[in-house]
Amino acid sequence: MDIEINVEDDANERIDVYLADELDDFSRSYIQKLIKKNKIKVNNELIKSKYIVSEGDKVYIELPEEKKLELIPENINIDIIYEDYDVAIVYKPRGMVVHPAPGNYNSTLVNALLYHLDTLSNINGNIRPGIVHRIDKDTTGLLMIAKTNLAHLSLAEQLKKHTINRRYIALVEGNIKEDKGIINAPIGRNPKDRKKMCVTEENSKHAVTHFKVIERFKDYTLIEAKLETGRTHQIRVHMKYIKHPVVGDKVYGIKKQKFNLEGQLLHAKIIGFIHPRSGEYLEFESELPEDFSNLLRIIRDK
Repeated sequence: MDIEINVEDDANERIDVYLADELDDFSRSYIQKLIKKNKIKVNNELIKSKYIVSEGDKVYIELPEEKKLELIPENINIDIIYEDYDVAIVYKPRGMVVHPAPGNYNSTLVNALLYHLDTLSNINGNIRPGIVHRIDKDTTGLLMIAKTNLAHLSLAEQLKKHTINRRYIALVEGNIKEDKGIINAPIGRNPKDRKKMCVTEENSKHAVTHFKVIERFKDYTLIEAKLETGRTHQIRVHMKYIKHPVVGDKVYGIKKQKFNLEGQLLHAKIIGFIHPRSGEYLEFESELPEDFSNLLRIIRDK
């Protein structure tokens, strides 16, 4: 399996840190081993782990042959909200991984897309065809899919310039006193647990989340969160940072969850962007998943 990554922002961090962040399933130590074995090149040149990544760098990763990952189209039922020649908007349910990686070879959104769509962009390499951005496994909601490379480049540029309208609905612990707010706090890998993210000044990236209160309950607050940047686990980490973690979040939430939920109550409700070919602004909206709606109904009835 070969992985190609085009660095689309000024990361300004070590290559091993950057790749461990980009490739959620690969640890920093594994990346370092690949570098020592000359399996990673930047701009066609061999590098060391201390290499500092810059915008425009082209990273090529050659994984051992035994790790080769073949993407298999799978007839998995997915909800395609919109589709044209260049783009598609799909609804990702809770529990579905966006793209294959070691440990998750099948039953991902990409496997389903390969079956249902006639073309997908290949700019992100063979492991992430069509994928411009992601949402977490247990987060529900809308994703933009690039069917052509023209669409991929345009959508990636809009993401980079923070012009895409991405709005989430979340139920969080406790009562937020402010009606709205901005969380401006850098996010990076948790030095004590590389599988987690945290607010930190060390090896971190600029991260901004806007939020406003929709409804208050006795012990919870329903909010809308708007992403200005798109860091890994951003909303979940930022809400934990202000001491209002997302309900049902087993990684960043409180230890004693009161409800038997399969994942965090975080839903990518609205996505809006400029169409890559027509220049028209398109916006799509999705309903909350059933478990989210049911819990809100229970809380309101108390």
